[in-house]
Amino acid sequence: MRILNYLAIIPFAVLSVVLWAMADRSSDEPNWPDRVKGVAFSPYRLQHNPVSEIDPTLDDIRADIELLAGKVTNLRTYTVKGTLGDIPMLAADAGMTVTLGIWINGDKAANEVELERGIAIAKANRNVTRVIVGNEVMVRRELELKELVSYVDRARQALAKRRIPVSTAETWDIWLANPELGRHVDYVAAHILPYWEGVHLDYAMDHVRARYADLKTTFPKLPIVIAEAGWPSTGRARKDAVASNANEGIFLRRFLSEAHRERWDYSLMEAFDQPWKAISEGAVGAYWGVWDAERNAKFSFTQPLRHLPQWPGLAIATAAIAFASLGFLLRDGTLLKNRGRSFLTIVAHGVAAGAVWIGFEYFNQYMTPLSISIGIVLFIGFFGLAVVLLTEAHEMAEAAWVKARRRSFAPAPVASGAPLPKVSIHVPAYNEPPEMMIDTLNALSRLDYPDFEVLVIDNNTKDEAVWRPVEAHCQRLGERFKFFHVCPLAGYKAGALNYILERTSPDAEVVAVIDSDYMVSPDWLKDLVPHFNRPEIAIVQAPQDYRDEHENIFKKMCYAEYRGFFHIGMVTRNDRNAIIQHGTMTMIRTRVLRDVGGWAEWCITEDAELGLKILEKGWEEAYVEKSYGRGLMPDTFIDFKKQRSRWAFGAIQILRSHTRDMFSLTQSRLTLGQRYHFLAGWLPWMADGLNLAFTLGAVLWSIGMLIWPLAVEAPLAACAIPPFALFSFKLIKLLVLYRARVRIPFSLSVGAAVAGLALSHTVAKAVIAGFLTKERPFFRTPKCENKPLFVQALLAVQEEVALLVVLVGMAVAVWMVDTGWTFEVRVWCGMLVMMALPHLAALAMSILNVLPARRPALPRVMPQATKPAGDTVSAG
Repeated sequence: MRILNYLAIIPFAVLSVVLWAMADRSSDEPNWPDRVKGVAFSPYRLQHNPVSEIDPTLDDIRADIELLAGKVTNLRTYTVKGTLGDIPMLAADAGMTVTLGIWINGDKAANEVELERGIAIAKANRNVTRVIVGNEVMVRRELELKELVSYVDRARQALAKRRIPVSTAETWDIWLANPELGRHVDYVAAHILPYWEGVHLDYAMDHVRARYADLKTTFPKLPIVIAEAGWPSTGRARKDAVASNANEGIFLRRFLSEAHRERWDYSLMEAFDQPWKAISEGAVGAYWGVWDAERNAKFSFTQPLRHLPQWPGLAIATAAIAFASLGFLLRDGTLLKNRGRSFLTIVAHGVAAGAVWIGFEYFNQYMTPLSISIGIVLFIGFFGLAVVLLTEAHEMAEAAWVKARRRSFAPAPVASGAPLPKVSIHVPAYNEPPEMMIDTLNALSRLDYPDFEVLVIDNNTKDEAVWRPVEAHCQRLGERFKFFHVCPLAGYKAGALNYILERTSPDAEVVAVIDSDYMVSPDWLKDLVPHFNRPEIAIVQAPQDYRDEHENIFKKMCYAEYRGFFHIGMVTRNDRNAIIQHGTMTMIRTRVLRDVGGWAEWCITEDAELGLKILEKGWEEAYVEKSYGRGLMPDTFIDFKKQRSRWAFGAIQILRSHTRDMFSLTQSRLTLGQRYHFLAGWLPWMADGLNLAFTLGAVLWSIGMLIWPLAVEAPLAACAIPPFALFSFKLIKLLVLYRARVRIPFSLSVGAAVAGLALSHTVAKAVIAGFLTKERPFFRTPKCENKPLFVQALLAVQEEVALLVVLVGMAVAVWMVDTGWTFEVRVWCGMLVMMALPHLAALAMSILNVLPARRPALPRVMPQATKPAGDTVSAG
């Protein structure tokens, strides 16, 4: 990068650092007391899991108690199973009391064992000052009220002589809804957790005070114990409640100050993080500890609480990623205007900041083999999306904000009397309407050029009524026009072009190719052939263009979508000699065409493959943006899809075949700019393929959220940043550039966006097929078929409609099931709807396709078998 590019980066880098620093606001809260009255105590560590019956050892428990000794007065336990039954004994050695928990659930046999052992432990340990029989049993709906109170009554009766108070622990609302519980307990053990109810941190203590007052009013004669009060440090936001280390510290320090002032009895939720709880409580269940699973304090007890103390490292990582991205994007950005450089800098910093934030959020969790595997998949997907976003931004900058084009090829009329090379014009056809082809040939006959021939090849058309009129018309047009009918002929269009290449006039220095529906301008050859006077030029191209865009709204939208490639993508590619050879309205130096072996019959997009093959030999190409011919677009949406499917599948064929040339620095003459543009052009299609895989994964994930809501949660909201950003950016880019470069009304820009979106599923399937298979049947693109019926239009997009229904249905179902109004769930539903938009666009295009045409379409003979039987060769 030049010094100017460095200067462009500096202010945005400073702004990025400032924004990261601003995220690290501090909060001055009441200091943590010297001693906490009570804390929920589960001594499980990372390697422990009660579900798998992997319990902590006595040494583990003793070490945890020693950590809390002198800091906590009372330990609240939840079960007496296994080594946890020894907690009262070990706590006594540290001078701590215990609120003994007895775990009961729907397993009656296990309840009996737990109850008997709990009562025995309570009787044997003088430091057991309270007993809690059952924890949120009614919240989980594991027992009826009468069953629960029977266990509580039995414990009260057994411990009456020791005068140990007995209760059960439930959330505050369960207590208020079941006041009869008060007749069976010695105190109220209520859980008041504002986070679960989506209360904003600023109003959390108001919520606690109000709920405590409600309990006191309902149970005026019973002591009220807040058996759990806490806030998670990591997890999904619920309504207005946001989980973070700082927010956990803020809530607990405020709560302890209030509890001391009001003389509440309480147990904080909880001493240590419990990663195993993610199975039963969702991911957030793992992060309620004052200390993490490795026994490190998660926030300061006395200093102001910082919301993002890691910001310097995050800022450095952002700057490094942004700098690396810009180093590539601006390596030859000398012709970019300041606005272009600034735009790329902003996008690069945004992508870098998003990547760093996603990584920080994701790895700020306890890692498991499953989460690591998911993380790897997400990294691959997000890396691909980030690369696509940067390449899209680069194309936008180079299309909209350049001082001048690097390689400009204006039409080049030759001076009067100057020699011009002979041109052999090749017109391949299969089963085309003779009237349409006659129009094409008549336009060629009017070319204002002294020396050319026209070779027409009709391959594999069985019906003589189709090709005989064309043969006869060629004879009428004179000796310049030669007609070949070959049946059978292998190799599809490439085979036909190779056939007439062998029969091209020996003195023809240039081969020009047009499709059978193209009507060329008289000055096509006269303006473009002179570019071959430059000996390094091997290919000269003009845009594909169309003449039937006014037939209906469907074709208007298709026409707008096509134009973007030829007036944006091809223009920027031309700057680095990296244009795509697109088959029609193209000219190739004859000896170069022969030297590279002609047209590739193995490739479904033989034109693009030929262009890359020629570039690999070190030749140059020229692109003239002016239109010199106009053809016909596909008549139906299904044919529109087939055409794009062929292009996408062919792109992957080319990538697989030319991998060594694309990535080798020694065995190919491709420049870095040429490699970049070819890969950047294919990346959006590959992203569609990746997006289809992610769509199917999202559906399965959503099903998991509905069936196992605690085990399968919505992904972190930060994970939605890349797809939302890419989707939004591509739409904005399209609307901006189409107005600036293609110069079409805003409504048509929107139409182009819809047409492009509608092809996403088709492209995705073609890309996936391209990576999984080597060959695919060649799809001819009919131009003038009769309109399909409305039902046929729906059948043409049956896969898209099915995915549309499933995605929207999943979004609605997940939204309705999420009673907690979790922020991540809302974002996830938005993601599902966004994923559904391309399928909605496909449905819209297919329906628009059947609307009445403004004028009747040209007749078209129905296609026959691609490789018919027979053996006929004729030439005229």
